[in-house]
Amino acid sequence: MPAFGLVDTIIVVVYLLGSVALGLLANRVISGIGGYLVAGRSLGTALAIATMTGSELGLITVMYQAQKGFTGGFAAFHIGVIAGLVTLAVGLTGFIVAPLRETGVMTIPEYYERRFGRRTRILGGVLLALGGILNMGLFLRVGSQFVVGVTGLDPQGGTLALIMFGLLALVLVYTVLGGMVSVVLTDYAQFVVLSIGLVLMVVLAAGELGSEHLVAVVAEHRGLAGFDPSIADAGFGPGYIAWMAVLGLVSAAIWPTAVTRALASKSVAVVKRQYALASLSFMIRFLIPCFMGVCAFVFLVEAPGVVMYATGPEGQAVAERGVIASHFALAPGAGAPLHENIEAFPILLANLLPVGLLGLVTAAMLAAFMSTHDSYLLCWASVLTRDVVDPVLRARGRPLDERAQIRLTRVFIVLIGLWVLLWGLLYSPSQDVWDYIGITGAVYFTGAIAVLSAGLYWRRASSTGAVLALLAGFSAVLGLGPVQRLLGLQAPSWLIGLGTLALAFVAMVLGSLLAPDRDAEEAAR
Repeated sequence: MPAFGLVDTIIVVVYLLGSVALGLLANRVISGIGGYLVAGRSLGTALAIATMTGSELGLITVMYQAQKGFTGGFAAFHIGVIAGLVTLAVGLTGFIVAPLRETGVMTIPEYYERRFGRRTRILGGVLLALGGILNMGLFLRVGSQFVVGVTGLDPQGGTLALIMFGLLALVLVYTVLGGMVSVVLTDYAQFVVLSIGLVLMVVLAAGELGSEHLVAVVAEHRGLAGFDPSIADAGFGPGYIAWMAVLGLVSAAIWPTAVTRALASKSVAVVKRQYALASLSFMIRFLIPCFMGVCAFVFLVEAPGVVMYATGPEGQAVAERGVIASHFALAPGAGAPLHENIEAFPILLANLLPVGLLGLVTAAMLAAFMSTHDSYLLCWASVLTRDVVDPVLRARGRPLDERAQIRLTRVFIVLIGLWVLLWGLLYSPSQDVWDYIGITGAVYFTGAIAVLSAGLYWRRASSTGAVLALLAGFSAVLGLGPVQRLLGLQAPSWLIGLGTLALAFVAMVLGSLLAPDRDAEEAAR
């Protein structure tokens, strides 16, 4: 395997230092909370698309979609196709994002208060922050696993923890100082670097392994299940496909880190163009990593000396060949350290790319890591400040001024970062990372879809219905592996997610009809 050499290291270090420098420069141009959170609402179409793609195409995205390609074959491509089509529909119709931008709010819970009152905003802010922070709980760990895989470091001992700490420190520096201006600037730079890296990876992998050979190996090992997601053996099925349509809608129109770009855009017209044009990048951000996961599967199946290991009931390694389940680990050669299957993609890169190019692609992947972390940290911290703490203090006659809001947001950024570090070290998911992300996000977005849809498009939607819908969304925690084991459940995450979504809409409708707001009653008459 090619060594991760000095040239590669220099490329990565220079790039990371440059990103931090952008964050420091951004600190000089911040003017008030509007500049810190939504960049003064100054984003044009091109910059909005670049920063949205840069944020949503994170290293975590590349890794969990590569894992899906590794475990599901070409059948996993349906995730990207659905995401692109749903995002295009949002751009053409402006569903949710256009009327939300017209309100002039900075966050989704801020809209909750305008439409349904303060208690809805506080509850919505708590659930949004809870779901979002849980959702990014594995980001830091997976990013560090990429570094381990691509550099050939031993994942045992304290190596993973040291890498996690170092990456987190870099992100915290420029996110705390620069806010949304820092995020936008770094996202744009990382969008360019990452685009180049992705194209290079695909060209080299396809040239090295051969497209016909990839298809033949997947067919040999997986049969039709490697190509058709609708059949049960594919590990997906019709219910899972429907859940992917929901997640596609969420990632475009509901998920705060994407919606923040809409709220930071110059106008509603820019918002619609932004989503319509970004639909292609939303599709590609899933398809390319899935393809690389398929390449990693073919490479490792055929690599001499590679043995696949499943984890036994007591945690011991059980050797298997020819079949790769979603929680297998990889041991390239006798005596080599065990690797989880999510590290298959970086192991492929380390064996595929020459010195220099390996450093460039690694820098691109770490750029993706940073662009996602800065957006998520800022988003959840700002929600806690503006949508939980400030409304509570305002109710007591002690609202936070802008400088206090910025200071508190920075404190929350650091605290959330430390929590992500701890969670990544202690929590081991019992499902694919993508499925973990989907179900943790559902704690927020299943209720949010019901509340936003009803609030923006149904005049009779009431605050009671909104509160009930948000509380119903919390039941998505039943899809988490540890919760299911505790309660003795064995339901797939997609079933829990779809069930929670239906429950949230029922709660919204029934709550609104049985306990209408007085203004809505008068308007209906």
